[in-house]
Amino acid sequence: MTMPPRLRKVVLTLHVATSVGWLGAVCAYLALDVTAVTGQEVATVRGAYTAMELTALYAIVPLALASVFIGIVNALGTPWGLFRHYWVLVKFLLTFLAATVLLIEVQTVSHLAELAASSSDPRGLPGTLPHSVGGLVVLLTALGLSVFKPRGVTRYGWRKQDDQRREQRAGRPVSAK
Repeated sequence: MTMPPRLRKVVLTLHVATSVGWLGAVCAYLALDVTAVTGQEVATVRGAYTAMELTALYAIVPLALASVFIGIVNALGTPWGLFRHYWVLVKFLLTFLAATVLLIEVQTVSHLAELAASSSDPRGLPGTLPHSVGGLVVLLTALGLSVFKPRGVTRYGWRKQDDQRREQRAGRPVSAK
């Protein structure tokens, strides 16, 4: 089922906004993570851990979930589909995986923030840099897939294309299944 053009543009705009917001929030989080790990002043490190928790809970998680959900709606409501093209499917799997890891990692971030708040010297606490950098790489990969849209149709996509060709040869109007 294809969305009408105006609705499709609204959904696409929301998807781009939430995805770019997610990417930006991860960049801000990464800066805080580096500060937490390398900071020399106790108050700065403590503040970085607190800000990491707030950024993760109130910016990254909502934007990630919104991006995944709106991305699914966008894919299912456009001719691209969710399962027709490899780049769409890979992008979906990457963002779904990133959101899942994020939801698990938020518990660690909250725990670190609690430890930083209660510790007399939080400078020895570990950061979450591998997850921060990994998340950024995954999001940049998804961004690259969105921009370059590499060729490649899945088996499902081939079947759909064949169905459309058969309908065209039979003189029937092509549906946007």
